[in-house]
Amino acid sequence: MWARLRGGYPLRILLPLRGEWMGRRGLPRNLAPGPLRRRYGKETLQALEMPVLPVTATEIRQYLRGHGIPFQDGHSCLRTPSPFAESSQLKDQTGVTTSFSLFIDKTTGRFLCMTSLAEGSWEDFQASVEGRRDGAKEGLLLSKAPEFEDSEEVRRIWNRAVPLWELPDQEEVQLADTMFGLTKVTDDTLKRFSVRYLRPARSLVFPWFSPGGSGLRGLKLLEAKCQGDGVSYEETTIPRPSAYHNLFGLPLITRRDAEVVLTSRELDSLALNQSTGLPTLTLPRGTTCLPPSLLPYLEQFRRIVFWLGDDLRSWEAAKLFARKLNPKRCFLVRPGDQQPHPLEALNRGFNLSRILRTALPAWHKSIVSFRQLREEVLGELSNVEQVAGLRWSRFPDLNRILKGHRKGELTVFTGPTGSGKTTFISEYALDLCSQGVNTLWGSFEISNVRLARVMLTQFAEGRLEDQLDKYDHWADRFEDLPLYFMTFHGQQSIRTVIDTMQHAVYVYDICHVVIDNLQFMMGHEQLSTDRIAAQDYIVGVFRKFATDNNCHVTLVIHPRKEDDDKELQTASIFGSAKASQEADNVLILQDRKLVTGPGKRYLQVSKNRFDGDVGVFPLEFNKNSLTFSIPPKNKARLKKIKDDTGSVAKKPSSGKKGATPQNSEICSGQVPTPKQPDTSKRSK
Repeated sequence: MWARLRGGYPLRILLPLRGEWMGRRGLPRNLAPGPLRRRYGKETLQALEMPVLPVTATEIRQYLRGHGIPFQDGHSCLRTPSPFAESSQLKDQTGVTTSFSLFIDKTTGRFLCMTSLAEGSWEDFQASVEGRRDGAKEGLLLSKAPEFEDSEEVRRIWNRAVPLWELPDQEEVQLADTMFGLTKVTDDTLKRFSVRYLRPARSLVFPWFSPGGSGLRGLKLLEAKCQGDGVSYEETTIPRPSAYHNLFGLPLITRRDAEVVLTSRELDSLALNQSTGLPTLTLPRGTTCLPPSLLPYLEQFRRIVFWLGDDLRSWEAAKLFARKLNPKRCFLVRPGDQQPHPLEALNRGFNLSRILRTALPAWHKSIVSFRQLREEVLGELSNVEQVAGLRWSRFPDLNRILKGHRKGELTVFTGPTGSGKTTFISEYALDLCSQGVNTLWGSFEISNVRLARVMLTQFAEGRLEDQLDKYDHWADRFEDLPLYFMTFHGQQSIRTVIDTMQHAVYVYDICHVVIDNLQFMMGHEQLSTDRIAAQDYIVGVFRKFATDNNCHVTLVIHPRKEDDDKELQTASIFGSAKASQEADNVLILQDRKLVTGPGKRYLQVSKNRFDGDVGVFPLEFNKNSLTFSIPPKNKARLKKIKDDTGSVAKKPSSGKKGATPQNSEICSGQVPTPKQPDTSKRSK
């Protein structure tokens, strides 16, 4: 049976210049898309599944030649004639025959028929070719697939929404234009992209049409709210984010188009198309993920320009996505004060065509000079705080020392047996995942169900055993996190684990991998009978993976046996010095006396390659929420640790939503000027 590409692509959008963009939220009761609850089951865990035998592009080509199937080699896919399309479907709207209409992903082997919309795995394709399965009858045709559960709500909301220019109240039109920054976007542009306005929810409605315009498959609603003197934006996708695969603007693409601009927001696509006349597409999950199922729709373009945002995270996402689409045809617009979001650039009177001409190529040779690196060095100097990485919201003391969580680094984490390493590292990773960091967990010690239970308790900040009526609420929110689990348990081969991680980076754009723990991969290595040599090899493989894929790897390693009266040191990590030498950060969970009473835990940062700062800070375990960041109730809190000057270190802002001077300008209808990051205050 053909199977649709599954997998969560949770929606997490960065904070743009004009307001706050968040995940799915509720609509007014009369417009709510119905309950989104999913009853608990083992299958609801987003377990990362690998093909039985990973396939390579060479193997796909050999198989096609061996069965006499002609194919064309594309940028990220192979094109072949489709056995699932009828003869009447092999002509497009202009009458041109499109015989090579089946696209096979070179990396995963998954295929998509652009005419019948049938898709499946490489094993499904082989079964159909070899006659083991009647793919034409058993294949899932998405155009004829059963309607999803919210289809009625989609039609009802779409019918109630009206074009913005048809609103009878001009004051309401002006208010909407000001709130969404559409003062310079014309009605013709809104009409061309079929954008509507939902008055009860004060939301713009962006449609998701099936390829060829055969029907309405979903919606994205963008709601603007005035909170005090500021404006916040909330996005709602129907169906839920894991099933929302809309390239906004795709119905306007023709076969003759050879260049396209990819954006992270629908409003940016409107501004770009109006100003430059170029085809534009919006990625369904912004800078979070580029689902491989969308790659066939981008095969026809010889030049792809990424203009995703105005911060460093958008720049990193653009470089990651370019690797999927063949970097040789991709160009990136560098974020900066004079190159903000396209909509902001339009409102500020910038020449968008000129900015696109300055886009830098994503591909360069293996050897470069400083001339090629000059702009990237300037970007890092101009965005010092963003270069430091994403800051933890639950561990401000960790921000004080490490400054942030950065891609491409290797963190080694150790601690005594029974000290709570897995519990701490799960909250450590959950903090980042809640902020949109796509996370892959490899738990070889405990089962995924047990790990998910611990993380759900930490996410809800309280035990759910005594309040099962709230389980669905927290489970729905937890399910939307970009969190995935390897299905391994016990000893595994390092080659199998690395293959799975590579697959996850490609399919889910994983940015953080947690391996708990390294010792479970040493039993399968036959390189040497020396366990120290085997561990050194494994550490080197993880180091190379982190660097090559620009993905942060957190590696849990047990310490060697130490006396109970001695604190752990960097040299206490099991094995040779290879692990601490290769690591960018070394974290040690100590279970010793600090400030008050015996048995208190604290976290020691013994290595920090980013800026050299090291130090310790206390931790107190909350048994009710299984967290180290929430102090237990009815207990005396640990004394605050003072800095060198004697002043108490203040807790940094947690990034709560609220009014800012920038948002005040939005509510007043003014276009704000982006702030340069303040680099005058640096952590000592």
